Amino acid sequence: MRAVLIAQILPAVHGIYAMLRAHGHEPVALLITRGDAERYGELEHVLRNAPADLDVVIPSSRERIAPLLRTYEPDVAFCGGFPWKIPADALAVPKRGIVNGHPSLLPKYRGPSPVAWAVRNGETEIGFTFHYMDAELDTGNVLAQAPISLGREYGWDELAPKIVSSAEVLFPQVLARLEEGDPGDPQAAGGEYHTFFEPEYAWIDWSQPAAEIERQVRAWSFHSVVPGVRGALTELDGETVRVLRASLEPVEGRATECADGTLWIVETEAA
Repeated sequence: MRAVLIAQILPAVHGIYAMLRAHGHEPVALLITRGDAERYGELEHVLRNAPADLDVVIPSSRERIAPLLRTYEPDVAFCGGFPWKIPADALAVPKRGIVNGHPSLLPKYRGPSPVAWAVRNGETEIGFTFHYMDAELDTGNVLAQAPISLGREYGWDELAPKIVSSAEVLFPQVLARLEEGDPGDPQAAGGEYHTFFEPEYAWIDWSQPAAEIERQVRAWSFHSVVPGVRGALTELDGETVRVLRASLEPVEGRATECADGTLWIVETEAA
C-alpha cells in the first residue's frame, strides 16, 4: 500500500515509517504544518530529521490538505500527532481511510492529553488504540487496541518504550484489516473528551494529600504544551519553580509537608 504520514511528532514519524517498511508497504510523503512548535517541536527539526526518501508537504490551511493528498494517490494515511482537525474531503482521499494512533483505550480519554489525564486520575493502566479517523475527534471505528500498564513513569522517555512495543504488536493486525477493507469495530458507548488542563491546576496546593500532588507533577510531564500554561508550579525560597520530579518515599531532595505527610521534591527548573 502507498501510505502518507500525517504527523508532527518525530518519533511517531520514524516509528510508523519503519513499521510500514518492515511489512512491505511504501511510505511516500509526510504531511506537517508550520504551527504548534511548542506542542510538537520546531518545524526545522522535523524537516532535518524526517526520512530522506519522503516528500515533506506543508499545507497552508486545512482546505489544502485534500488536494495535496490527492497528488500522492495514497491507499492509506497514518496520523500520529497533528494539530488540525482533518476535514471530511481529506479523510475521503486515501482509498482505505486515515488511521490514527491514540495512547488510550478508546473511548476512554479522548483528546490531546490522554496519558496526562490518566495519571491525574490515578489510573494504573492506559492503552494504545489504532482507529479510523472520522468527522469527530477520536471517535472512529477501532482497528486494534491493547492495554498498557501505567506505573510511576515521569515523562515520555520512560513511558514511550511501552507504547512503541504495543504499537508494533498491534500493527500487523491493523494492516491485515486495512487490506481486507474491514470497517473496524464501533467504539463502545460512553467515553469523554478531555481537553487541556485548566490553568489553576498548574499550581501546587500543598494543603492537598501527598499522593495527589505527586500525581499532579507526573501528569504535567505528559501534558501537551499549552502556551503560557505549564505546571507543576510552586514558590521555593522566593522564586517560582516548576517541579519536574517528586517522591512519596524518602530520597535525596527537599522534604515538603502536605496535608497527610511529606513529599520529597527531587528535581525542579526555573519557571
